[in-house]
Amino acid sequence: MHPYTDITGRLLICCPDRPGIVAGVSQFLYSHGANILDASQHSTDPREGLFFMRMVFHLENTSISREQLEADFREKVALPRHMEWRIDYTDHRKRMAIMVSRYDHCIMELLWRWRSGELEVDIPVVISNHNDLQKLAADFDIPFHYLPVTAQNKAQQEQQAITLLQQQQVDFIVLARYMQILSPDFVKEFPGRIINIHHSFLPAFAGARPYLNAYTRGVKLIGATAHYVTNDLDEGPIIEQDVARVSHKHAVDDLVLLGRDIERQVLTRAVKAHIEDRVIVHGNKTIVF
Repeated sequence: MHPYTDITGRLLICCPDRPGIVAGVSQFLYSHGANILDASQHSTDPREGLFFMRMVFHLENTSISREQLEADFREKVALPRHMEWRIDYTDHRKRMAIMVSRYDHCIMELLWRWRSGELEVDIPVVISNHNDLQKLAADFDIPFHYLPVTAQNKAQQEQQAITLLQQQQVDFIVLARYMQILSPDFVKEFPGRIINIHHSFLPAFAGARPYLNAYTRGVKLIGATAHYVTNDLDEGPIIEQDVARVSHKHAVDDLVLLGRDIERQVLTRAVKAHIEDRVIVHGNKTIVF
C-alpha cells in the first residue's frame, strides 16, 4: 500500500437520484484532504430518477492509501446511496491495443495523435488479420502481430489474440477498422473495453460497397459512429457520432474521402473520452461528460 503523492483521481458515479449526493461526495473528499478540480453531473427525468456524476479531485501529501480511500468511500458514501462507482487515477497510464485490417486511415490518426502526446496512453501491440500495415507499426516502434483469420481457424486465432492482449495487460482495445466480427467469447473477456468505428449507413447500406449504394440512393448525409462492442452487432452503447452534408455534386470517391475523415475524427474523440474517464455506460446508452 503506497500513499498518494500529488495524485489526481477521477470519480464516476451512477445512482438513484436523491438530495444530498453532491454534498455527501464533496464532504467526503474534503475530509480526506482532497481538492475538487472539476465536477459535472446529470439527472434523468423523474421516471428513471438516476443521477450521474464525474468529479476530478487532487490529493497531495496525504498519508492515506488509495485502497483505504476507496474502502472508506464504499462504506460511508457508496453503499448508503446504492452507487455504482469507480475511481481511476492519472498516475496509471492506460494501455491501448489496436486491432486493424487493411484500411489505414483510423490507425494512422490514432498513432499520429499518440506520438504528438494528445492521447495519453501506451500502445503495446497492434493485431491484424492482414500484414499490410506491419511497416506502419514498425515506423512507430509498436509490436505488430499478424493473425490471419479464416472460417476454419477463427476460434483459434481469437484465443491467441486474447492471450496476447492479456499478456500485455491492455486496459482497452480499439477496432480501427478491424473487418472481423468478434465472437461472444472474445467480447466477454473485455466487457465495456472494446471501441469500434463504422460508417453511419448501417443498417440501410450494409455490405462491401456502402458508399456506392449510398451514392446510388442519393443520400444527403454521411457520418460515422463510435461505440462499445457488445454481442449485438454494431448496436453497442454509442460514445461519439458526427455527420457531413453531401449533395448530387459529390462523386462516390468524394463520399469515401469524407467518410474516412469523419471516421478518424469520431474515433479519436471517442478514444480520448474513454482515456479521460468521461464515459459512464448505463444499459445500452452512455453519459459522456
